[in-house]
Amino acid sequence: MESFASSLLSLAHELFGPGFCPGDWVWATSTAGALIALFPVLGAVLVALIRKGTGNRYDAVVVSVIGAVGVVSVFLLPWLLANGVSGVYRAVNAGGTGGLSGPERSTMTTEYCFVGAQSSYLGGGQNVYETLFYPSAGALAYGYYLGALVGLPLLSLLFVKLQARSALRRGPGWPGRFFWISFIALVLFTAGVEANTAVHLWLGFLPVSVLGIIPVSLVGPPSRSVLQRSERKPEPRREPDPPPYVPPAEQQRQPPPPPDKQYPATSVAPAQESAGALAAVPGPVPVPPGSGQAGSSRYRRLRRLGHGGFGTVWQAVDNQLGRTVALKIAHAPDPDTEERMQREARALATINHPNCVRVYDLVEEPDGLALVMEYLEGQPLGAVVDNGGPLDDVAAGRLWATMAGALTAAHEKGVLHRDVKPSNVILDPGGLAHLIDFGIARSKGDSTMTATGMMIGTPDFVAPEAAAGAAASPASDAWQLAATVSYALSGSPPRGTRETPMAALMAAARAEPPAQLPRRSVHAKLLMASLDPQPRNRPTLNAVRKEVEGWLSRSGAAPDGPVTRLVPRVR
Repeated sequence: MESFASSLLSLAHELFGPGFCPGDWVWATSTAGALIALFPVLGAVLVALIRKGTGNRYDAVVVSVIGAVGVVSVFLLPWLLANGVSGVYRAVNAGGTGGLSGPERSTMTTEYCFVGAQSSYLGGGQNVYETLFYPSAGALAYGYYLGALVGLPLLSLLFVKLQARSALRRGPGWPGRFFWISFIALVLFTAGVEANTAVHLWLGFLPVSVLGIIPVSLVGPPSRSVLQRSERKPEPRREPDPPPYVPPAEQQRQPPPPPDKQYPATSVAPAQESAGALAAVPGPVPVPPGSGQAGSSRYRRLRRLGHGGFGTVWQAVDNQLGRTVALKIAHAPDPDTEERMQREARALATINHPNCVRVYDLVEEPDGLALVMEYLEGQPLGAVVDNGGPLDDVAAGRLWATMAGALTAAHEKGVLHRDVKPSNVILDPGGLAHLIDFGIARSKGDSTMTATGMMIGTPDFVAPEAAAGAAASPASDAWQLAATVSYALSGSPPRGTRETPMAALMAAARAEPPAQLPRRSVHAKLLMASLDPQPRNRPTLNAVRKEVEGWLSRSGAAPDGPVTRLVPRVR
């Protein structure tokens, strides 16, 4: 390593070794420090390039590679070179060659200003440890060494951490520890370097550390598609069940099995094969024995909660279990409407999240097919904002984080919501938010249908790609949730309001930019990113939840607290 260090010194002397105070080799030492500082920069650039392909997937291989890059580029190589440079100066001062040529050694005896002979100044004094803990000079000299040998490394540490954080943008910051902990080890392990040599090495190291943030930033973070792919959970492998044994005689008597029935596409995302298949196959939800499918004698209706193109929602009492439920009844269901309700029931039955409405049963009522759901006491978010005004940043952050968690749980089960909006978020008396109305099982006459009969959601809160006729996706739900949060903060849909649903639908299909965003909110930048017209550019729901929960934690607010506190309605 001494030969490598001497070669580095010779190169630094050729690059910048002017013959004026404090001396050509003193300037060359600072130049060598600048060259050494390039190693951490190269390490950060390499990590940024690795994340271009791996995103936020930190398995054992990726973590090992990032750790090795951090230790080698920030600690091992700089430490070996710094000690090697100091060793060269010591050898020359003691009369040796130090790996330098004769002409190079001869110039070290030249005296300059306050330095004197450069060989003695750089290789004949105390090391860093002795200078700081056993000072031999006056108070002024000790203050100089304290500022140079402690202050310069601390400033360099700050910019090395910024390099690592820039390389880890749009992801967790904990891998940056491989960089800043390695740098602290470098500072400690260079305590044996000559003090004057260390001062000039740090003087060259610091400016390159500052400028090194630029190339790392130019590499850029991984794309949204890479991040979304890296955060997606692997699909579990399920071995098919072996067919039951049938004797040969029985095989001859059995008729051939009928062909599988084909059903139209559903509003279920293909996130997991098992959950997607469950949500796609029509048929009633399995119910416990004795629940009954007749319905007319079991559920006693109390009052109507809502009415629309999909049907009517009633508050009712389950006479068998004595609990209050919500009945969602389709108006005179045709086969297509009935099939969509069955899919919605199966989709909801697979979701288990505290902020998602729960489904209990699917029954036949005298006036149609009824979905029996959890009854949520409270008010819709839209009514709360209309009556009480917009939410503050903390309340909106809690709303965003909890609803993002609810939608993520649904997506993991292969279920898309497709109609996230303020009226589908219920705030209970404790102020906690709940997401309702999955699946959008509505009649063909609903005004939010396209010409092909495909349900796309409410026009003011529909994602641009869905309004243009593209298939819904988790990114569409993420857009609608961001639009709902924007409404909660501003009291207006992000694209503003239109005179007719068709005008709002056309504005969505044209991907008109949001003009009614809460500009003064701390969530403004994240809202702009989440409302990007291109689905691939939007942050994932997991990324949104982590960022919002991080801001809430830094603000001293619990992410799972109430959005607002409601006063129970008097009956």
